[in-house]
Amino acid sequence: MKKTFLPSKSFIRKQWYIIDAKNKTLGRLASKIACILRGKNKSYFTPYLDTGDNIIVINSNQIVITGNKEKDKIYRKHSGRPGGMTIESYEKLKQRIPNRIIEVAIQNMLPKGALGRKVFKNLYVYSTDSHPHEAQKPKKIDL
Repeated sequence: MKKTFLPSKSFIRKQWYIIDAKNKTLGRLASKIACILRGKNKSYFTPYLDTGDNIIVINSNQIVITGNKEKDKIYRKHSGRPGGMTIESYEKLKQRIPNRIIEVAIQNMLPKGALGRKVFKNLYVYSTDSHPHEAQKPKKIDL
């Protein structure tokens, strides 16, 4: 009889990777990062387990988007109260919180629910070159 292999917690080894977002297209970068966060690049990927790695994204303020999205793209959030919708353009959000642009793009590519929230905690986005994760010895990835 054949048995399906299920990775245990001790089998899963999480790596730390660092990605430079300078002059990278937002959607292409976000889809590749979401794949690594989810663990789809590993041979023992299991859909209902967190088998992914930790990702550090630097230079998030130098991300590039194509077309007319700089003027047309909007970000919506709702407080949950009546009339609590807040709408912000891409340009204003990039000036105010450049990390949020990459975070929202990646979060929308992850599963919705408890697993998606757990996997999203493995993402660290910084708007400059510096980050506080030198002790983890992250490996640089060129995407």
